[in-house]
Amino acid sequence: MAMVIVKIRVMPEDTEVDLNALEKIITEKINSFCGRDNAFKEAQINPVAFGLKALDITFAVDEKRGDTEPLELELAKIEGVNSVEVTSVSRALG
Repeated sequence: MAMVIVKIRVMPEDTEVDLNALEKIITEKINSFCGRDNAFKEAQINPVAFGLKALDITFAVDEKRGDTEPLELELAKIEGVNSVEVTSVSRALG
């Protein structure tokens, strides 16, 4: 089976949320979802508007894992998270 590259955008509730701490929690949830430590994961903090920043995370998961909706729902429950959106899904070649 192939790997799938997933990009998600996590929006915090407000500008006071510590995105670095949030990234650590989200990484644990992603690793749990994937069933192992990810060989590939990248996180960036990007400005959105009026001082609000989003956490954009890219990670690889085996396509056998299927839909990312369970992960999205789990991430949305984290304190300080306003919304979670999958912005891109693509199959990795190679």
